[in-house]
Amino acid sequence: MIQTAPIHSTSQSELTREMSERLQTALSTHLKQAYAPDEMKALRLFSATEAADLLGVTGQFLRKSHSDGTIREPEVNRNGRRFYSGQELVAMRSAFEEGARISGKYVPGRREGDKLQVIQLMNFKGGSAKSTSAIHLCHYLALNGYRVLAIDLDPQGSLTGFCGIQTELEYDGASIYDAIRYDDPLSLSDTIIQTYFSNLDLIPAKLVLSEFETETAIHAGRGVSFFERLDTAIQTVEGYYDVVIIDSPPALGFLTLTGLYAATSVIVPMTPSMLDLASTQQFIEMTSAYLKVIEDSGASLNHDFFSFLITRDDPTDIPSQQIVSLMRALFQGRVLSATGLRSTGIADAAMLKMTIYEIARADMTRSTYDRARASMDAIGLEVSHLMQKAWGR
Repeated sequence: MIQTAPIHSTSQSELTREMSERLQTALSTHLKQAYAPDEMKALRLFSATEAADLLGVTGQFLRKSHSDGTIREPEVNRNGRRFYSGQELVAMRSAFEEGARISGKYVPGRREGDKLQVIQLMNFKGGSAKSTSAIHLCHYLALNGYRVLAIDLDPQGSLTGFCGIQTELEYDGASIYDAIRYDDPLSLSDTIIQTYFSNLDLIPAKLVLSEFETETAIHAGRGVSFFERLDTAIQTVEGYYDVVIIDSPPALGFLTLTGLYAATSVIVPMTPSMLDLASTQQFIEMTSAYLKVIEDSGASLNHDFFSFLITRDDPTDIPSQQIVSLMRALFQGRVLSATGLRSTGIADAAMLKMTIYEIARADMTRSTYDRARASMDAIGLEVSHLMQKAWGR
C-alpha cells in the first residue's frame, strides 16, 4: 500500500495538482507491478484442451495432426503436456484450412468480395461496460481466427490500456488523433501497433484526441466533412483486416459521429436499470437527430445491424430482468440474445486491464471462470454470426 502524508495545499489549483500527481504515482506503481519486469503484457499459453476447443477439433485430431506433420509440435512442453502460443494457434488454423473440405471452417474471415466489418460500440452513459465489452469482443474474434483492428476513439484510452499500451506511463507513440487531425495528418498505417495478442492490432488513443472536438468546431464551414475523416483513413488499410472494433467516448460528440459514419454496424451496450434505459432513450434520440443532419448533407449511412447489448446482467435481480424483458419486447431481434453477466471474474480481470481470455481457468474459482467465459463467448459468437450474415453466409 502507498503511504503518503495528508494534503495541505493552500489553493484549489495546488490541491488538484497534488491530487493528480498522487494518482499518477499510484497508477504507475500499480501498472509496473502488474507488468513487471518489463512493463509489457504477454499472452498466456493455451493447453491442448483449450486449443482444440478454440480450433473446433477433438484432442485426437490434434494429436494426429502432430504425428502426421500437418502441424508442428509446440515449442513449450510441460511435463509431457502440450501448450500453445497465440501465434501457434494462428499457424494451426492456416494449416487446417488448407486441408479443409469447407472453406472458412478454420479461418472464418473475409473472402473475395466481402466488405470490411467495422463495428462501433457507443453509448454516452458511463458505466455501461462499453470498453470491457469492446476488448472482450476483440479477443474473442482474434482467438477465433479473425484479423482484428481495434481503434480507440476515447481520449481516456481505456481500450488502449487493455491492449497493453499504458499512456499513463508516458507513451509517446502515434495515436488515432494523428491520423484524423486536420493539420498534416499521418497515414493510418503509421499509427497501427501490433499488440501482444495474436491477430489483434491497435490504434491507440491519447488525451490529445480530445482536441479533435475543438478543431472540428473551428474547421466547420470550411468545406471539410469531419465525419468522413475516420472512414477515409480506414479505407487505406481495409485489405489487412476482417473486422475493425471501435470504442467510442461516452459522449455524442464529433468523435463518436465520425466513428458512426465509418461503422458498418453498431452495438449499444447498456446496463439493465431504469436510469440507463432513460439515458439510452435520450442517446438514441440525439443520435437520430445527428444522423439526419449527416444524411441531409448527402452522405449515405447503411448499417448491417444496430443492436443493443445488455451488460452487467444479473439473472437473480428481478427489477433488472424486468428491464431486460422490456427491451426485448420493444426491439425484439435488435437486442442481442447473449448478455454480459455481472461477474467478479470479469471485474477482477479488468482490475489488471485483462480479459477473461487472458486468465487461466486454474487461476480463479472454476465456476466463476466458466460463467464469465461462457457469457463472453456467447456474445462473441453472436456477433460473429451477424458478421457472417452480413457477408451473405
